Amino acid sequence: MARKPQKRSEYKEVIYDEKHWILLSRLRQKATHLMQTLAQSHLESTTHGSIARGDVNMKSDIDIFLPAKTSSFVVENALEKAGFSISRRFIVQATPTYAVKAHIEIDEKTTLSFPLMSMRKVEREFYKFGGEIGLEDLKQNRRVVGVDKRLMLIEPTLQGHNESTIVGQEDNVANVLNISVETVSDRVRALIRRDKIGRTGVFIKAVVGENQSFEMVLRRLVDQNPAVHRRLLRS
Repeated sequence: MARKPQKRSEYKEVIYDEKHWILLSRLRQKATHLMQTLAQSHLESTTHGSIARGDVNMKSDIDIFLPAKTSSFVVENALEKAGFSISRRFIVQATPTYAVKAHIEIDEKTTLSFPLMSMRKVEREFYKFGGEIGLEDLKQNRRVVGVDKRLMLIEPTLQGHNESTIVGQEDNVANVLNISVETVSDRVRALIRRDKIGRTGVFIKAVVGENQSFEMVLRRLVDQNPAVHRRLLRS
């Protein structure tokens, strides 16, 4: 069941038990290994979401993101050299105004993504909104503030975290996360809308075949879809 946005304003203190810390450590070790592999090929990456914040659960995914536009060959070659197998590859464009991104699924719980065109500020800040952390901070076992899918601000503590709703607190949350109010408001609107009408899917999701590159599929989409072409011209 999806986690619904919350509207309560008081702080709630959440204390993690031993099983929680063990799960967090296991997920972070896996993320660290993948990010170190990318770093060896001079590819800077981050992880975001509950792994960065610390409020993981058994359904938590490992999402690795490369902020810079890069060659898919370089990324896939780095994974291949390190012995990572690739389960699936696909291209995603969330909406006509969002950048097209490459997604590499390592397994059902681990995905690596990177932009195939430049991102707008609000798109880049999406990752910071949810909490984003780099390799060195991950190694130091640091956790960061971020917002979960319930629109709750998760603030790490030594024992776990404190949480409170961000609805009606958009300006303050933008300051805490060091991102624009536009980004916070955009995410609030999107998640509340999703709660009311359900998931609406993404604008484009295209499978990348075994003998294709991400760039080949992107070129085909640009030729076939005017919206993709327009977004590429703006990047």
